Amino acid sequence: MLHNEHSANQGNYRITLSGHGLRFAAAHFATFAGQAEPLHGHNYQVTIELTGELTADAWVLDFAEVRDLGAALCRDLDHRFLLPLRNPHLQAREQEGAWEVRFGPRRYLIPSGDVAPLAIENSTAECLARYLAQRLAEALRARGHRHLRSLSVGVEEAPGQAGWYTIALTEE
Repeated sequence: MLHNEHSANQGNYRITLSGHGLRFAAAHFATFAGQAEPLHGHNYQVTIELTGELTADAWVLDFAEVRDLGAALCRDLDHRFLLPLRNPHLQAREQEGAWEVRFGPRRYLIPSGDVAPLAIENSTAECLARYLAQRLAEALRARGHRHLRSLSVGVEEAPGQAGWYTIALTEE
């Protein structure tokens, strides 16, 4: 439970972060029903929401800590081609310092340093949100934040157009 008297009137505490540092620009193409979009890019905006009990300092978590963790994840994706390694419609392999990506007759050869190979099924906003949420949850657990209940991450690829993923952080 909560670390002090703040637990007496426990409600649902939530913090939300977006904006500065929580964005990345990246290229991708998604596949749908066996078809692939043309190669294109987005200026993605990321929103992070955490729920949990208040700490002894009467906050859910330091905004700066959450922002730093989220911004580091965004930097890993910034100005990269997002490669969904678990996409059954793509053939991808890395050799000689480059990724070769094939979809039907289309073939791309992209320098390895320009690729973010991701263990996801598709480079949709929903899958990117899940990827970021899972990575952020791992980082929060590694830092010992056991008072947190849930984490939601939204990835907006265009204004008003976002995919979200929520993960429980409490141990059942």
